[in-house]
Amino acid sequence: MTSSEAFRRALESLGVHKLRSALTMLGMIFGVGAVIAMLSIGAGAERQALAMIERLGLSNVLVRSKDFRPDELAEVRKKSQGLSPRDMAALEEAVPGVLFAAPRVRVTPWRVRGDGVNGEAQVFGVSWRHAELTHLAVAEGRFLDALDERTHGQVCVVGADVARRLFGLSGAIGRDVKVNDLWLTVVGVLAPESSGGLALPGPAGGATGEIYVPWTTALRKLDKDPLDAPLAEIILALKPGASAREQAALVPPLLDRLHGGASDFELVVPERLLAQSQRTQRLFNVVMGAIAGISLLVGGIGIMNIMLATVLERTREIGVRRAVGARRADIRFQFVAEAFALSFTGGLAGIVMGLVISRVVAVAAGWPTVVTWWSLLLSTGVSAVVGLASGIYPALRAAALHPIDALRYE
Repeated sequence: MTSSEAFRRALESLGVHKLRSALTMLGMIFGVGAVIAMLSIGAGAERQALAMIERLGLSNVLVRSKDFRPDELAEVRKKSQGLSPRDMAALEEAVPGVLFAAPRVRVTPWRVRGDGVNGEAQVFGVSWRHAELTHLAVAEGRFLDALDERTHGQVCVVGADVARRLFGLSGAIGRDVKVNDLWLTVVGVLAPESSGGLALPGPAGGATGEIYVPWTTALRKLDKDPLDAPLAEIILALKPGASAREQAALVPPLLDRLHGGASDFELVVPERLLAQSQRTQRLFNVVMGAIAGISLLVGGIGIMNIMLATVLERTREIGVRRAVGARRADIRFQFVAEAFALSFTGGLAGIVMGLVISRVVAVAAGWPTVVTWWSLLLSTGVSAVVGLASGIYPALRAAALHPIDALRYE
């Protein structure tokens, strides 16, 4: 008996008991669907984390102002004013691996007005090199430049959402935006993909709901809370070949001396974040794979159970086939083919189910999902292997039946 003929007969046999076959395949369908759905959600989370870390810059070290409760902040400010331009200059001079430092200033509140429309947006004062450091793409106009910074220019670059909200489709370049009480001229609009679909505050930004102004303008002309540090963050761009971890280790001792031991800053090393994200993703994949594997195992047990019942139902048929010349190998092959057909068909249905679940999660939860080719191959391969393994024992039982005993079976 050829393989194609055995598979065709297996499908015909399954078609005789459609409901039973469908119920038997449910375990495989849910198992494969769970594998694909969970791996796609995990891959989407990994891509999102990698996009954020890429925005931070793997060759950068970030020094951020630490958040305190209002009562704690008042005590801390008695010792230190927080991150300041003096700290930025000291880090550029004292840390050998630093190529340059770029500040970020947080502006509060965020009242904005343009073309008669009022709204809110996150406003940050940044260096003219901020786009280079955080991989921001400009769709129209230009980003801030060194002249804007030196002259405290009243200009800004707006995110795509801000431009659309304030000016509609009429174009934002050259239009005026009022941030708090300061009028600014729009010189650039960020590309929508700059946010990568992420509403990330801070330097990972590029969020389409943000407005960027020269940091010197933000310090001199825009309001801020008196207790806030002058700078919310300092990004240290490292020289090629410099180790982010080694350079980061030099920062705390220097700033502790400058801040009187106030410990009002914290370090973020994207290189460490990447390693941690990869470890977390590997752990997630192992746990999710184990859970999905249990589902597939349960599905395999269900297939084995049904195949054993099928052997009993078709004992007389087996006796007839053996009596007319069928070999033991033919009987084994036929039952293995039926188990394989059950698992393979269930695996295909599970793939469809997994794709549907991934799409529903992406649309309903707004969470990006990524269906990878290897997850499809893995789930299909595992379902086929489980089917083969589940059919071996029933097939051996069927082949071991004595023809005369099988013919007498009622």
